[in-house]
Amino acid sequence: MENFTGTRSKVNIKGHPVHPMLVPFPIAFFTAALATDSMYASTKDKFWSRASYYLVAAGLGTGLAAAAAGLTDFIMIRRARVFPDGWVHLFGNAAVLGLAMASLTMRVMDRNGAVLPKGLALQSAIASLLVATGWYGGELAYRRRIGVSPISQRRLEEMREMEERAA
Repeated sequence: MENFTGTRSKVNIKGHPVHPMLVPFPIAFFTAALATDSMYASTKDKFWSRASYYLVAAGLGTGLAAAAAGLTDFIMIRRARVFPDGWVHLFGNAAVLGLAMASLTMRVMDRNGAVLPKGLALQSAIASLLVATGWYGGELAYRRRIGVSPISQRRLEEMREMEERAA
């Protein structure tokens, strides 16, 4: 029996994990909301606060979808819970979604007034958390090989030999 490295994602489409397909969307939306909040802060043009409102809403919606796929893997893959990386990734992203919900709630009540200073502060905190949680998500995938296609030890050695020959 071959020794396999890596743990396949439980939420996948034909072997391709869904969580990493979804996470770029909330990251892009929340980062763009920080930029549009900054533009509103410097111009006071209501276009930017309106754009921020929709970007935060889109980030929250796509973030919940990414969280559903990630949480399913976290629950179903024991190795994801063994390392602190998985817990930091989980709770950090839960904090992101909580802050995003707070940001969106404020914006529903007052789109322009919510931007300064609280909206901008929340988007800055969200962006900072995303840097950290993205790092830990990368640790899970690239270092711990969680949520990736398993590979046999023999195939792994063949790939390493090919890389050495190419170098």
